[in-house]
Amino acid sequence: MSRGGIFHLKVPESSPVGSAIGRIRAVDPDFGENAEIEYNIVPGDGGNLFDITTDENTQEGVIKLKKPLDFETKKAYTFKVEASNLHLDHRFHSVGPFKDTATVKINVLDVDEPPIFSKPMYTMEVYEDTPVGTIIGAVTAQDLDVGSSSVKYFIDWKSDVDSYFTIDATEGTIATNELLDRESTAQYNFSIIASKVSNPLLASKVNVIINVLDVNEFPPEISVPYETSVCENAKPGQVIQTVSAADKDLSPAGQRFSFRLSPEASTKPNFTVHDYRNNTAGIETRRSGYSRRQQELYFLPVVIEDSSYPVQSSTNTMTIRVCRCDSDGTILSCNVEAIFLPVGLSTGALIAILLCIVILLVIVVLYVALRRQKKKDTLMTSKEDIRDNVIHYDDEGGGEEDTQAFDIGALRNPKVIEDNKIRRDIKPDTLCFPRQRPPVEDNRDIRDFINQRLQENDVDPTAPPYDSLATYAYEGNGSVAESLSSIDSLTTEADQDYDYLSDWGPRFKVLAEMFGEEESYNPDKVT
Repeated sequence: MSRGGIFHLKVPESSPVGSAIGRIRAVDPDFGENAEIEYNIVPGDGGNLFDITTDENTQEGVIKLKKPLDFETKKAYTFKVEASNLHLDHRFHSVGPFKDTATVKINVLDVDEPPIFSKPMYTMEVYEDTPVGTIIGAVTAQDLDVGSSSVKYFIDWKSDVDSYFTIDATEGTIATNELLDRESTAQYNFSIIASKVSNPLLASKVNVIINVLDVNEFPPEISVPYETSVCENAKPGQVIQTVSAADKDLSPAGQRFSFRLSPEASTKPNFTVHDYRNNTAGIETRRSGYSRRQQELYFLPVVIEDSSYPVQSSTNTMTIRVCRCDSDGTILSCNVEAIFLPVGLSTGALIAILLCIVILLVIVVLYVALRRQKKKDTLMTSKEDIRDNVIHYDDEGGGEEDTQAFDIGALRNPKVIEDNKIRRDIKPDTLCFPRQRPPVEDNRDIRDFINQRLQENDVDPTAPPYDSLATYAYEGNGSVAESLSSIDSLTTEADQDYDYLSDWGPRFKVLAEMFGEEESYNPDKVT
């Protein structure tokens, strides 16, 4: 094999891991193209950063990158590569080893890279009552390239949509931009980007986690509303209820709650509070002989206090109801009405009594209603009462329909008289809108005419009944055409001459025979 040699390679520091960064070639004159060469890196400077493999087609050694390069850390690497032929001829073993060694020098090229943060991740803490604008921490990034550039910081808006925090673009200090509430959000996670001022496209990102610390701002309270009761036959020192507390604050581990009676309740020898010192307490009786008749409800003020800073406490009032129990302490009744019932009266008996009262009330109501209905029927006229009926006869008056002109209902109740009652014996006039007539200068002749006709009608024994309507046509005095009214016409048909109808032709023959029949009649004439 050919001996000796130095190979120089230039590799950018941004080359990805696993990529081929160069090739070397060893030749065996004895075997030529039939040689199968194997390459190995001699342990030393570059053994942990580089690797070499054989290209089966060209028998070249391909150098690959095992770890990323960093120009700012180390700018050059030197190592040796050993090449050997795998197909050896035993006849030439005595000649010497069929190996060769070459030196490889790799120069790392500086590449313009984005800034590098001092930590892979930043964690900060802040109290929830921190004022807006308070600085809670800072991040740092540097440009490690030759001729380093200044760095600019900003928060990735996609990770902090509500803008709870701000960052100084030059210093990298982080401050609060809103009031924080641990009960709402206990942790914030967002990203900060650092870019080079000389090349803003070169930027790097780091995650920042901010934990909101709790501030004791809420007092503890009883966890659930308890329905506490005590038996009338309870003994002193008997536990009637076990209570626990809850705090709206996200309390740290190990927080303790303490229970005690309020000062005003300590002087009343009815109940007491026994703190078990495990965040629970028991309500105990201090005497015997509780009676519902004397007092049904007791109100017990309990003070609960936490152990955080600043200490918060609250007074919670518990309601204790007195109940009737059996000898084993089982509650039988806590109802209010049971206080007023005589001893020994069961619930079934009470229901029966109430049912009887309801039935009696229903009977009384029905009786009163019937009496009122009967009295009302006596006052009001029934349709079947013959004393209130009128028999109509169609034997006189202004026509057969005259009897329909009266309504007996109007005599019974004048309030229901129908308006505009139309008489059936008179043909109603056609409804029309009134016509606008010119004003009459003098209506004296019309008034005199009407009065005259009324007087004549009053003294005429043959006039129609009083409920008939007489109409008169009056066109006034002084007409050249004389009167056209039928009032001034001949009073008998005998005065009329209808002979002229015969001269009018065949079309008026029927009328001529009807009106001329009486005159042409001759009893002595034999047909």
